[in-house]
Amino acid sequence: MICLDTNYLIGGVQEGSPEADQIVDWYSRGEVIITPGPAWYEFLCGPVTQAQIETMGAFLSAVIPFSIIESREAAQLFNAAGRRRTLRFDSMIAATAIAARARLATNNLSDFVVFKDYGLELV
Repeated sequence: MICLDTNYLIGGVQEGSPEADQIVDWYSRGEVIITPGPAWYEFLCGPVTQAQIETMGAFLSAVIPFSIIESREAAQLFNAAGRRRTLRFDSMIAATAIAARARLATNNLSDFVVFKDYGLELV
């Protein structure tokens, strides 16, 4: 299972981008592709067209809601990583991937590497 970060969602709707090519490859190989609710929110903030939203939605098996499980995990990650404000959204995205037992696809590896010791797997 692959969990897409916001930058993968954005890149995924840009024709010919490495992210779009990778998403198509994963999809054609039968990978389950998900995204966290907070990443979907950031994607929808745009700028993005309705056609781009529908295109990306067609590749997703689910947009994972940010529930009590993800909230608890995100708080633990945020606190363990030093409570830096810049990690708030990243801890939410990482927590969703961890709770779903999915590998996170992101172009911001340096932002997420702090969560690897707590169970995050990066693509």
